[in-house]
Amino acid sequence: MSLDIPAPAGAETARLVAPLFTPFKSGAIELKNRLAMAPMTRSHSPDGVPGPEVADYYRRRAANDVGLLITEGTPPARPAAHNDLNVPHFYGAESLAGWARVVAGVHAEGARIWPQIWHVGAFPNRRAPEIRGRVAESPSGVFAPGKAYGQAMAAADIDATINAYAEAARVARELGFDGVEIHGAHGYLIDQFFWSGANSRGDGYDGDMVARTRFAVEIIEAVRAATAPDYPICFRFSQWKQQDFAARLAQSPEELGAFLAPLAAAGVDVFHCSTRRFWEPEFEGSPLNLAGWTKKLTGLPVMTVGSVGLSGEFVAAMRGEASQPSGLDSLIERLEAGEFDLVAVGRALLQDPEWARKVKDGRQNELLAFTADAMGVYY
Repeated sequence: MSLDIPAPAGAETARLVAPLFTPFKSGAIELKNRLAMAPMTRSHSPDGVPGPEVADYYRRRAANDVGLLITEGTPPARPAAHNDLNVPHFYGAESLAGWARVVAGVHAEGARIWPQIWHVGAFPNRRAPEIRGRVAESPSGVFAPGKAYGQAMAAADIDATINAYAEAARVARELGFDGVEIHGAHGYLIDQFFWSGANSRGDGYDGDMVARTRFAVEIIEAVRAATAPDYPICFRFSQWKQQDFAARLAQSPEELGAFLAPLAAAGVDVFHCSTRRFWEPEFEGSPLNLAGWTKKLTGLPVMTVGSVGLSGEFVAAMRGEASQPSGLDSLIERLEAGEFDLVAVGRALLQDPEWARKVKDGRQNELLAFTADAMGVYY
């Protein structure tokens, strides 16, 4: 005889979030679930060397059911690529040995990991001292329209930077990373090439929106050539920039499709579509967010991101505003509808390394609010 005993509330919640914990496979990408840790700069690697505490930081989240870890932005071997003495480098024997420890720890917990290769371009860091001898480089020597900073890149600088990305990707594969993410968002170098407000070169790397993808396309092609035909390449992009939250590369689905097409053709396997609030529609007349439109237009797998699991968006949080845990119902519904394939979680995982495990187990009542104090804690 069986008894019809209602499932505990936690068990029901766990059932509802189960789609987040289904496996994902596309080409050479194989993940145990749909959750990724979003890349978040932490500045806890003195002299650019990720030490044992960095390995512990990533391993701790892998051990708590995060399927994919995307590292904080890490610069290739290009002097102008970073603006913080404590961000981890992706070059040099000591730094690469540190990254090897990170990879080993994440793999030991059954998760996958991609480094995010990152060049800040003409982007000052007002929270850190200027790096002695560094001259910022960018398409046209401006931080934003009318705001000069650093110097415009010569043709030789562009070639050297493309080669640096390719070498970083080659090393990533050699170290055992499961793929690589190229940071093309948020007003950093690649996005400065995309943005008409920062790119007025006049040499074939500017022009209309499609022409301005040339630098990114050549990086993607070089990364593909330096790795393998099936080595996963993720490309992160955004409409907004830190210099201008209202900036938009594409005003319509047609423009977005034209922008994405050359990037996809160059070899992107996954698009990481960065928004400040994942639930906001990208264009009028459709509920699809940026990831949803990107998947519809390219047919490629996509990752959504933007205040997942929290009530407030991250810019306000960085200014000191607390953000409370929020429900995941809308996220799950959109995932099940096929709007996106993967979900990147940032601040919620920064605040609580057990966030994914708690969600999986239906322990939403144990989720923590995010406070800006978490930025100063490395756990």
